[in-house]
Formats: sequence, C-alpha cells, structure tokens
Amino acid sequence: MISFISRLGLIGTAALAIGAQNASAQTPAPPDQVRIGYQKSSTLTAILKTNGDLEKALAPLGVKVSWHEFTSGLPLLEAINTGNVDFGADVADTVPLFAQAAGAKLAYIAEESASPSAQAILVAGDSPIKSIADLKGKKVAVTKGAGSHFLLLAALAKAGLSFKDITPAYLTPADGRAAFIGGNVDAWVAWDPFLTSAARQSKARVLADGSNGLASYKRYYLSSAAFADRRADVLNVIFRKLDETGRWVKAKPQDAASVLAGLWGIDATTVEEANSHRSYKVGAVTAPGLSEQQRIADAFFAEGLLPVKVNADDAKIWTPKPE
Repeated sequence: MISFISRLGLIGTAALAIGAQNASAQTPAPPDQVRIGYQKSSTLTAILKTNGDLEKALAPLGVKVSWHEFTSGLPLLEAINTGNVDFGADVADTVPLFAQAAGAKLAYIAEESASPSAQAILVAGDSPIKSIADLKGKKVAVTKGAGSHFLLLAALAKAGLSFKDITPAYLTPADGRAAFIGGNVDAWVAWDPFLTSAARQSKARVLADGSNGLASYKRYYLSSAAFADRRADVLNVIFRKLDETGRWVKAKPQDAASVLAGLWGIDATTVEEANSHRSYKVGAVTAPGLSEQQRIADAFFAEGLLPVKVNADDAKIWTPKPE
C-alpha cells in the first residue's frame, strides 16, 4: 500500500521514517485495547500517559491503553488510516485536510479551541528582516502540512506575496530548529513548545503569529471512522479525560509545567510560558466550527499544495454523549 504521505508528495525526513515504522504492517487492535498515537507536543495526552488517569478511567470497560509516539501529525493520521492506531492526539488544523484529500476515513472526535499565538514566524534577533514582505526571496524553514505551514501561507498572502516568492525548507521541528539556530535559514515557522523554547534560548524575534484573524490554530483529536462507530463508549471516556486535563493545565500552570518539563526536556519556566499561549479548552467538534478548515483547504489548493479540492464539511464528526 502506498501511503497518503507519499501520494500527496509530503515525504519529509524523520517524520516519514517514524510514520512508516508505526504504520507499515497493519495490525488490528484487540477488542480490549485502544491504541493512542500522539506527538511530543500533544500536551494533554502526554500528561495522561504520565499520570495513568486514562487507564484508570477505562478499566471499568475492560479496555487497556497502548501509546505510540510520532514526530508529526501526518504519519500519525496515516497510522490511523491504515488501522495501526485507533485514536490520534492531537494534530494541527491543517493535517486532517491532507488526510481527507487522500481519501482517509477519519472522524473528528474533539478540538482544542483557537490558540493563535501558539505558533509564529521567527527570525534572528539581529536579522534585517523587519516585516513579512521582507521574506521575499528568503529561505524559510517550515514543517510541510503542519498548522504553521498555513500560518506562513496566510501571512504571505496578507503581505501581497505568494508561496512561490520564498524558498521553503521542509523540515521537522527538530531539524527546523537546528537550521534556524545554525543560521542556515532566514526564518523558521514553529509551534509551541518548540516556539517558546527557541525564542527564549536564541533571542529570536517573532515576525508574526496567528493573531488578528491570520490563523486561529486549532488542534484536533481524531480516530478512524470505523473506531468512532464501534467504540463510542471508549471515546466518551477519552473525551472526558482530555477535557478534565485541559482544565487542570490552565488551573495549575506551575504543576503542569513541572510535569511537562521532564517529558519535553525543557525548563519549567519556558514550559509555563508556552502553555500560556495554548487554550487547552477541549470541546466537541461542530460543522460551523470547521469553517476555518475550509479556508485552510482552499489556501493550500490555490498554492498547488493540495492536489484536489477538499470540502471540510464532508468529514465525519463524532459527538460525545452528555454525562
């Protein structure tokens, strides 16, 4: 089977390797297990994996949890599409659209409400680049298909530029950071916690973030459509625990930062600042709430980065059951 990452021309570096490793051989989950894929920046899932609260909550259903880490959202959704992961937590708003363009059978399970300042375009503190217009002809590091990719598109469009006016360097967050710190790119588009960590350590300057309607930056939790139909009981438990954890992170920012500092290898002060940029407000996905998804899909298609038009409303939306 050719992965949708390959079919859409989204081959990266380590991201594809990790995705292939996790999604190569299709292995159905036992009926008493839910396989959860997550990224390092999947804050709420990382906390649940550490404290064991999800396992405790699922125990009455006789369901165990297995955890699978991915370097970015595209290979994570690829693993869901191929049946190797049941639930993905969490991916940026752009990622489901690329999966949808490739015909992946996914379902939106939950969303984190907008966090426009949690991603930004960075330049070095002493860079002569003072505005988005100054990026013309410059080399910009960005993770292909990530939420930060749309921020870059939107910022360029507002400045009267197209994506063809820059030279993109498609890199994973770790490679992008290395290229930026090493001065091998003129700018880097990143998201938290990588964004705040790099800004603090390298004295980088924020050229633009998603504020003022540029890019809302929602993050989504998804499953396969088949799993959503089959295990609503499991998804209701996961939804409730994500909501509770999001509330805890905002109510106890120092405690949350202390937990995450060890997981991310970032000092607690930086983690707390990064978390302040995220809403962590988990809620149900609605059709009206996907309106920006259509704007994102249209922008990528117009730049030739999506091979087909995508109708965001065609996606399956799962609705949690009230307690």
